[in-house]
Amino acid sequence: MRTAYKVRAYPDSGQAALLARTFGCVRLVWNRTLAERQRRHTTERRDTSYRETDANLTAWKKTAELAFLNEVSSVPLQQTLRHQHNAVQAFFAGRTRYPRFKSCRGRQSAHYTRSAFRLKPDGLWLAKTTAPLRVAWSWPEIDPVMLDPTMVVVSREPDGRWFVTFLVDTPDPAPAPPTGETVGIDLGVTDFAVLSTGERIPNPRHLVKRERGLRRQQRRLACCRPGSTNRAKAKHKLARLHARVRDARRDFLHQTSTALVRRFNRIGIEDLGVGNMVRNRSLARAISDTGWAEFRSMLEYKAQRAGRQVVVVSRWYPSSKTCSACGHLLAALALGTRQWTCPGCGTRHDRDLNAAQNIDTAAGLVVAASGGVVRPDQATGGRAPVKEESPQVTAGIPRLQARGGSQRCGTSSGIA
Repeated sequence: MRTAYKVRAYPDSGQAALLARTFGCVRLVWNRTLAERQRRHTTERRDTSYRETDANLTAWKKTAELAFLNEVSSVPLQQTLRHQHNAVQAFFAGRTRYPRFKSCRGRQSAHYTRSAFRLKPDGLWLAKTTAPLRVAWSWPEIDPVMLDPTMVVVSREPDGRWFVTFLVDTPDPAPAPPTGETVGIDLGVTDFAVLSTGERIPNPRHLVKRERGLRRQQRRLACCRPGSTNRAKAKHKLARLHARVRDARRDFLHQTSTALVRRFNRIGIEDLGVGNMVRNRSLARAISDTGWAEFRSMLEYKAQRAGRQVVVVSRWYPSSKTCSACGHLLAALALGTRQWTCPGCGTRHDRDLNAAQNIDTAAGLVVAASGGVVRPDQATGGRAPVKEESPQVTAGIPRLQARGGSQRCGTSSGIA
C-alpha cells in the first residue's frame, strides 16, 4: 500500500530560487511537449510515444535557446514526460479529460525519484542543492530517515506555502475490528449528510463564513494596476484567504470520513455527478463548497485501509421518493418537498432521512447480490447525471439490480 506524508517545507533563498527555476522548466517542458503532441496529431495524424518526447527533451537541451534546462535536475523533467504520457493514455481510455497546458499562476510541483534525493539525519537533500531542505515533520512516532520513500514531491501553493510529500510503500494494515453496524448516507446542501440512523451532520459552509472577506479582497485586487507590486500583494492575500477556506473544508471532511469509517462496517453512499450538478447556476457555489467528491474519495481509501465496505448506489435509484417502510414509489416528487406522506402505508417521511434509509437498504442488497465482494474503484456507467429525479420512473415498487456483480444498483436517484 502506498502512503503519502505531506509536511510543510521552509526553503532558504537559494533553495527557493532553484526550486522556482525547476518549476519553470517543468512547466516549459510540459507545455512544449503537449503543443508538439497536438500539432503532430492534427497535421500528421500520428501519436507521440514517450521515447519520442524523451528524445525531443534531449535535443532541446542542446540548443542555445533552451540550454538553461541543464541547470536543474533532469529527473523532474523526465517525470513530467511520464505524467503527460500517462495522462494522454488515460484520456484515450476514457478515464479522464485531455491534459491541459500548465500556468504559472496555479500550484507548482516537481517530482523527484530516488536517484534525485537523499533523506539523511540532517534533512532532505535534493539534486542540485548545496544544503538540506528544512521540513516540519508532523509524526513524532515515525523516524523520517527510516521511511525509504520511492518519490518526493516538492510543491508551492499560490499563497506562497511550500510542501514536501513523501510517497512510501508500506505493508497493508490489519483490518479494524468489526462493529456490526451499517449506514446509508444522503448528502445535501442544508445538511452536509443525513445518516440512516437519524443523525444529521450540519453543513459548516466554510466559503459563506469567509465570503465577506473574499469579496473585499477581490475588490482591492481589481483596483490594482496589472503588473504592480500592490497587485502582487493583493493577489497573495486573496490566495491566503482561499487557502484557509480550503484547509478548513479538508479538515472537516477528514474528521467526518474518519469517524464514519471507524463506526460502521458498511457505508452506502449515492453516486453523485458533481461535475454536472455545478452547471446549475443557482446551486453551483453551495455544491462546490460541500466537497462531495473529495468526501467520497476519502471514504473509499480509508475504508479500504480499515477493511470496511463503501457501496456506491446508482444515481438513478429513486431513493428520495421510495417509501422506506413499504416500498411504494411516487410518480413524482418536487425538489422543494421536504416532507411527504406515503399513500400506500400512510408513513410520514422526511425526504433526506428516507433517502438515507433506502440507500442503506440498497447497499445491503448489492452486497448480497455480489456475494459480499464490493469493488469501490469501478467506474459508473450510464447517462449524464442531473439534479432532478428521472422522469421515466413510474409509480410502484422499485426493483433493485446489481450490475455485473459490482456495487452499483437501482435505476434513478435524486438528492436533497
